[in-house]
Order: sequence, then C-alpha cells, then structure tokens
Amino acid sequence: MKYRIRHTTRYQYALPVSHCYNLAYVLPRTTDRQRVDTIDIKLSPPATTSTNRSDYFGNQFLQFSIEKAHSELDVSITSEITIKDSSTSINLDFGNPCSYVKYLLQHSKDWDTLCAREFMLDSPMVQQHQDLADYAAASFSDDRPFLSAVMDLTQRIFTDFAYDPEFSDVATPLADVLKHKRGVCQDFAHLAIGCLRSLGYPARYVSGYLETLPAPGQEKLIGADATHAWFAVYSPGEGWYEFDPTNNKVTGEQHITTAWGRDYSDVTPLKGVIFGGGLSPQLFVSVDVRRVEEDFFQTQSQS
Repeated sequence: MKYRIRHTTRYQYALPVSHCYNLAYVLPRTTDRQRVDTIDIKLSPPATTSTNRSDYFGNQFLQFSIEKAHSELDVSITSEITIKDSSTSINLDFGNPCSYVKYLLQHSKDWDTLCAREFMLDSPMVQQHQDLADYAAASFSDDRPFLSAVMDLTQRIFTDFAYDPEFSDVATPLADVLKHKRGVCQDFAHLAIGCLRSLGYPARYVSGYLETLPAPGQEKLIGADATHAWFAVYSPGEGWYEFDPTNNKVTGEQHITTAWGRDYSDVTPLKGVIFGGGLSPQLFVSVDVRRVEEDFFQTQSQS
C-alpha cells in the first residue's frame, strides 16, 4: 500500500515575530514495515537555516530558523510512503508468558533487550504509579501469553475510557485521565505506557498518522485526517509490537509511523522558541492521508 501524506501547520501571530528557532518531528521514518519514498518540505517564510537531523531514537527531524520579521509561519510536509503487506496477523495466544518476559528483562544480556530496558523508566509525561499498576493487573497473569495480556489491556482502555477531545490538552496529567476515564489518542497511549511500565514492562510512544476512510457513498475530505498516537511493547526474543488503544487493535497498514520515543515530549510535531508574536498565536493544523492508487484510478477514469 502506498500513501501520500500532506501535513500542514500554520501559526498566525498577533504581532510580528523577529526570529524563531524550531524542531519539527513531521518527517516519517523508515521502519521494518514502511519505506519513505519521497519527502518535500516547504517553509514560508523561507528558512534562514534548515537541516535534517537524526535524534537519539533514530527519528528524522527538521531543524530550522527564520531570522527575519514575519506574522505567519507555514510548515508543509508532503511525503510518499510504502507500507509493507501486513496480511499475516500476529497470533497473540502464543509466545512468551508474562512471567518469562519479566525474567528475561532482568537477566538477558541480549543487546536488544538491554536497549529496551530504558523504556521501563519514568519519562517527563509518564511516571510509574501504583494506581496504574492496579488498573493493569487484571490483564496480566504469570502464565498468560504477554502479547495476549497487552491486547486485553488495549481492549479495556478502549472500553473503559471515552474519547473526548474537549477534556484534555498536552499538559493534562495522566492521573486525571485515569480518574475521569476520558481523553484522546495521546492520553490513551500514555495510559497504556504508564500501566506497562508500572508492571515492569518496556513500552514506548509512537507518533504518526492513521488513514481514515469516509462513510460509504461519501467523498473523503481533504485535511480530515489527523496526527495519531499509539504505543509499542517489547518482548525479549520476539521484538517490538504496536497496539492502538484508541481503536482497539494491533496496528496495521493504515498506521503510518513518524517517530517514537519515551512519550509525546520526545516527538512533539512542532516546537521551538519565538521572539515577539504577542499572546495566544492562532494554530491551524491540516493532515491529509491518501492512497496513491486512488489518485491513479481517479485519473484513469477521467481520461
């Protein structure tokens, strides 16, 4: 499956900004299941300096500065991505049981397992807590296959928590999400990560896009998609597996990865420092995810 993703971020300022310095995590990364074919970057005003860099986690990000006065900033990234066929589903009822995963995490000298252990630690937006461990415990028993237990936790978050974009923002504490059982995809990913780390398992935050299909008979609206978030867990000897608690599923070919890290703070789509601008700049974000094959067949039908 091949996709074209257009991600546009626009800031409008009340007063001119004299100069700004920014980091943009909007460049999709190549992984075992996806290949980045092309990336086109457009900045307005044009950047004074701009470079693509790689961070500690292997994510690609854009670092740029604009050193002249401007009252509006546009960052537009258009990417083409090929997703490998994921028709072979994961059998969640086989594999390492929970107790053996914990044993290997503590005793294995395998390099991948040693590296994964850093995702067992607290991070800026996700701290371990007994309340999180208590909520997750019902899904995890010693002899249960670990991935089956993670899927059960994913399903419980989907069932127990309401998707409510009016409830939270990037600063909402995880304790409030757990208490009120409301939030958005970022919150549900953080919640699952907090639950897993509180039980002693490694988990990381994954940022990206999810193709959303229109209702039958309706056209897909440009810009109707959005950035998305889910989580990944590590099982020694088996690798990393990704789950989407917002949609109660293992990730598939409609999930497109941009970056991963300890939590949202590691992979914020656009952050930086501005000089000037006044108070409360207006932010507009548009994301469009389209199958390239659709464009091809539409072109053929019109010719």
